Amino acid sequence: MSEPVTLYKLIVLYMLSKVDFPLTNAQISDFILERGYTTYFTLQSVLAELEESQMIHMETIRNCSYYSLTDSGSDALKYFHSRVSPSIRQEIDQYMTENKIQMHDDVSVLADYYKNTGGDYSVRCLVKEKYSNPIDLTITVPNEEQAKNACRNWRDHCQAIYEFIIRELL
Repeated sequence: MSEPVTLYKLIVLYMLSKVDFPLTNAQISDFILERGYTTYFTLQSVLAELEESQMIHMETIRNCSYYSLTDSGSDALKYFHSRVSPSIRQEIDQYMTENKIQMHDDVSVLADYYKNTGGDYSVRCLVKEKYSNPIDLTITVPNEEQAKNACRNWRDHCQAIYEFIIRELL
């Protein structure tokens, strides 16, 4: 059992090494499960073990898990790279080439909300890039429904909101 699990871990590490942004649990799962490498529950166990051993870092935003490769994970991948067959590496490379733009877009525009100490809801809207966050905006709304709506609408309107703010401030 440990040999296949090791391969699944290396596949995850290899996938994360191919991007300069975090991947969601869904993005990793889509690739691995579509190809029938393992089951959903085994994959979740693999992700948990990789995080526990600090080979990957996990951040949760709005019930979505985002994974990134750590230095320790990168070192492990370098050492065990050859244990991932060339055909699997080629599949991952091709998948990343075909889906990288969409995957990046999926993880670069984020919104989350929480109930603040005043009883209102704070909505944090963020656009992430590799080395900076061009916009990181927190607004307060009176109820949870408005907070949910703000989070839902952020992806479609972030560019226009950013342009408006820049135009008004500069």
